[in-house]
Amino acid sequence: MKVTPYSTDGSKREQVEHMFDAISPKYDLLNRLFSLGIDQGWRRKVVRSVGQEPVQHLLDVATGTADLAIMAAPEVERVTGIDISEGMLEHGRLKVKKRGLDKRITLTQADSTALPFPDATFDAVTVAFGVRNFEDLEKGLAEMFRVLKPNGRLFVLEFSKPQHTPMRQLFRFYFHRVMPLIGRTVSKDSAAYTYLPKSVDAFPEGPEFLQLLERAGGGSCNATSLTGGIAALYIARKAA
Repeated sequence: MKVTPYSTDGSKREQVEHMFDAISPKYDLLNRLFSLGIDQGWRRKVVRSVGQEPVQHLLDVATGTADLAIMAAPEVERVTGIDISEGMLEHGRLKVKKRGLDKRITLTQADSTALPFPDATFDAVTVAFGVRNFEDLEKGLAEMFRVLKPNGRLFVLEFSKPQHTPMRQLFRFYFHRVMPLIGRTVSKDSAAYTYLPKSVDAFPEGPEFLQLLERAGGGSCNATSLTGGIAALYIARKAA
């Protein structure tokens, strides 16, 4: 299943890679600005969920500037983060080194639909605000389950669309009007924060995404709505 919220030259993978390379210097600033820091609280919830069971090796897919990888490092023995954007990874490596975590966190450029790891390598896999950017969503999900050990867990944190008034209307106005304007002004990239709301609109959330997780190899799949439906945390376990 390919999720393509807009049509421009080049593959979706190339578009996303170039877009995130371009905005990487301002990415962390814009994340904190847009969410008033709430995004970090969502990531901490993921880390708490990961920490409910022992994890030796964690894979963080679409790690970006390594926010989640850094948060998870105290809870697990080792973290490998992958992303298609080398620009994002460069900023992530600086953050990792500054915190003295370069012995525990490894960041590598890789494509989510062709993970460069053997089967059953990781105890847990996380992906925060990244699955909607996969060029082939079903293939990306299947790859994450492939590299999970039997009984390993997949955690997907992603934006969703609130269903109830007035949050639904406020969210739509903010995402489609306010956020692209601020993003263009701060990042100087005309496309990046126009792409964001389109990618969220195109994403198969809720029950539809749970079905995709099950088809890709997940069991015991569940979803938790966060902050009035602005985001959701999906958790699935690979069959033993």
